[in-house]
Amino acid sequence: MILDFDAIEEQVLPNFKGGEKQFKTHMYTDGSCKIMRASLEPGATIGVHTHETNSEIIFMLKGTGEVLYDDGRETLSAGCCHYCPKGHSHSLRNESGEVIEFYAIVPEQ
Repeated sequence: MILDFDAIEEQVLPNFKGGEKQFKTHMYTDGSCKIMRASLEPGATIGVHTHETNSEIIFMLKGTGEVLYDDGRETLSAGCCHYCPKGHSHSLRNESGEVIEFYAIVPEQ
């Protein structure tokens, strides 16, 4: 199956998961998995949340973001991937001066 994210309407989600500013995404979901091409403007965040029934993979396409992961902090730069297993918590923050772009995949387990 080919997913053309340019053909999927962009959703703008303010204060996503309790975060700051807005989360922009082109999202495909089939009930078993969410696949998103997304962006965060400078100063925007996805709030800290726990993956109770699923996991999440974030692959950074452009820019550098900060991931709060359980009790730690990780830098996520273009070409790198962050994995949040089921039962763990994380957040993504754009503390840079440019828009960050990434893919996020959330499979239900």
